[in-house]
Amino acid sequence: MNAPLPPPHRPSPDPWQQPEAAQGGAPWPPDRPGGPGTRAELAQAALVLVATAACGLVLGALWAWLAPKVPLTSDSSAVLLKDVEGEEAIGGDGTFVLLALAFGVVSALVVFLWRRHGGVPLVFGLALGGVAASLVAWKFGQLLGPTTDVVAHAKQAGRGHTFDAPLELGMKGALLAWPVAAMLVHLGLTAFFGPRDPEPPEDWNPPA
Repeated sequence: MNAPLPPPHRPSPDPWQQPEAAQGGAPWPPDRPGGPGTRAELAQAALVLVATAACGLVLGALWAWLAPKVPLTSDSSAVLLKDVEGEEAIGGDGTFVLLALAFGVVSALVVFLWRRHGGVPLVFGLALGGVAASLVAWKFGQLLGPTTDVVAHAKQAGRGHTFDAPLELGMKGALLAWPVAAMLVHLGLTAFFGPRDPEPPEDWNPPA
């Protein structure tokens, strides 16, 4: 009687080889189409920058409407503050900051819902767009506010009459409120609600 033949030799699995699709689906980790810096992400970042900067027009209009006006008066030789202890100028800066923070939060939320995967170019586009939007809002708000020709305005109002001072942004750091708020909110949303990398299969490591 012949002895049974030994089973054919099978090569030991390569511990560094990724599991095939036939053994449990797609290989791990799955390849993501288009990494950071691709043309698609750069185009999306440019779109975010332009759209965000355009929203600065809305911020400027709201700032010109909601900011408290600084009252001035004139005599025969000079233009003076009607209330030297008034806080209208500080209120104008505060109004701009609060509005810019709100716009930064909303813009970050919209960008996150549009592209959850994010990406470095998209974040840079959001930040630069916030800076551009703040500059647009500053200049557009001044354009919609009282005239910057104080002397002509004083002559038009007449001696002893009260008129509004030009809309000014005394605290230039307020221009960073929008981009800082947008960056922080977008970072938080990505950290808590962004897509996660898949976990490796349990049998990825070979048995000891």
